[in-house]
Amino acid sequence: MWNRIIDWFGDFKERRKLIKEFNTLSRAAFVNGEAETLLNASITKGNFSYKHSFSKFLAAGFRIKALSGRELLKSEMNFIGNIIIENEILVRKLISLGWDTLEVHDNIGKTGLQWQLENHAKIGGMLNE
Repeated sequence: MWNRIIDWFGDFKERRKLIKEFNTLSRAAFVNGEAETLLNASITKGNFSYKHSFSKFLAAGFRIKALSGRELLKSEMNFIGNIIIENEILVRKLISLGWDTLEVHDNIGKTGLQWQLENHAKIGGMLNE
């Protein structure tokens, strides 16, 4: 019984691992000159109106902060977000780990963009028998 309860918390470990891998790969791309902007992922509370049945309470936002040294244009933040939401496998993984909101922000401004992940996972089709 107790082993099963501990297994229920395994997704917390997977969430931390995904964040760490994202940040490690982003840092490497920035240092190697492959990317002009350093991206950093973190967990936020998300957008309550985007909640779904697997959302984590008060930890459902997957935020990407672009450390660009200037305010990003809305089109630049949209470009970063689209890279994520166009990857259906990644979106489904984020949803399965309890995220419901993708956020993209710069490190200067107070505004950012949000996407409801559930809208980009092609969920709700017919099941094959």
